[in-house]
Amino acid sequence: MEPGLIWILLGLVALGAELLLPGVYLLWAGIAAIGTGLVLLVVTGLGFGPIVLVFLVLLAAGVAGSLALRRGRSAPGLRVNAPEAGLAGRRAVLLSGPDGAPRVRLGDSEWPARLPPGLALPPVGAPVRVEAVEGVVLVVRPIHDDIGQPA
Repeated sequence: MEPGLIWILLGLVALGAELLLPGVYLLWAGIAAIGTGLVLLVVTGLGFGPIVLVFLVLLAAGVAGSLALRRGRSAPGLRVNAPEAGLAGRRAVLLSGPDGAPRVRLGDSEWPARLPPGLALPPVGAPVRVEAVEGVVLVVRPIHDDIGQPA
């Protein structure tokens, strides 16, 4: 059997294994193996060293390309599954922590909170809206209705 076809077969097996064991590690190895097989079908007479070098170069190019794409796609502050992705803009209820520091109840969770500079702390139980997330601390602002009273 042709060495190029063996490399292509190994690459297809790696891609099939990636479907069973997702993690993108076998994906790039499989694509690099298929690429190496295609190179071997076009260029004959390569020794073991150059074949391994072709595989490693293709593998490194695939990994580097995927990392570059990942960096280019993720804009700062727009990460999926990050706290700020779903908390900003939501309504919460102001609580008081054991040390007197403000906390908020948002859904079924309690979060440490703070207000923007210059705002007075509303009474416990007042509705607030999450403006931002700083680490695990929610920056909240009191919600007022049209008359100026807390909603």
